[in-house]
Amino acid sequence: MNTVISVRIDKKLKNLAQEVAESAGLKLGTLISAYLRQVVYTRRIELYAPEQMTPKLENLIAGIEADLESGKISKKFDSANDFLADLKK
Repeated sequence: MNTVISVRIDKKLKNLAQEVAESAGLKLGTLISAYLRQVVYTRRIELYAPEQMTPKLENLIAGIEADLESGKISKKFDSANDFLADLKK
């Protein structure tokens, strides 16, 4: 037996969530039902909110990326052998 739940949310949030659901081939109601089933099954409520980078961290990353591009620091190696071969140059 199904029931209806009425929830007031921001229209933009609803539209964005609907886009995510549709990109996975789901209806928004199906996505919400799946999440509620997960909550019941696990007895846990898990919310994810990605942490925002601080301006200081953004500057540090930009500096490292610039150093990588300019060759000031070592490039990325796929294996220890590649690293050792580069050291011998």
